[in-house]
Amino acid sequence: MPDVGLPRPAGLLRRLGAMFYDALIVVALRMMTLTILVVATNHAAVGPAVQSLLFVELFAYFTYFWVWRGQTIGMLAWDLRLENDGDTPLRLSQALLRFVGALLSFATLGVGYVWMYIDPDRRTWPDMLSRSHVTHLRRS
Repeated sequence: MPDVGLPRPAGLLRRLGAMFYDALIVVALRMMTLTILVVATNHAAVGPAVQSLLFVELFAYFTYFWVWRGQTIGMLAWDLRLENDGDTPLRLSQALLRFVGALLSFATLGVGYVWMYIDPDRRTWPDMLSRSHVTHLRRS
């Protein structure tokens, strides 16, 4: 009899689906932020300060949902959950390491995510850096 209720490691396609959903939300947030900046200043929103603001906004989106709920909106839609290896809520320091691992994974054109096919525990670079893992929640 299969383990119907037990979580299992999330596959790459499911993770990519969640990333796509989250990307749509992040793009919407950026558009809203840039619109507010353009309307408030009556000038184009460019420069290092704007880029820094958008980067902090990106970090805040993921960190808030990872620490507060263990799921981003995209992860919720794809039945994924971020779990700490110690069965405790994710700490802010772990979220920072996870964010850095995700940036490194994207910077290497996805090698950090494909790494799950090499790792015996199916962990990606963000998983390993943050000592956490993404599971696929099965619906009963």
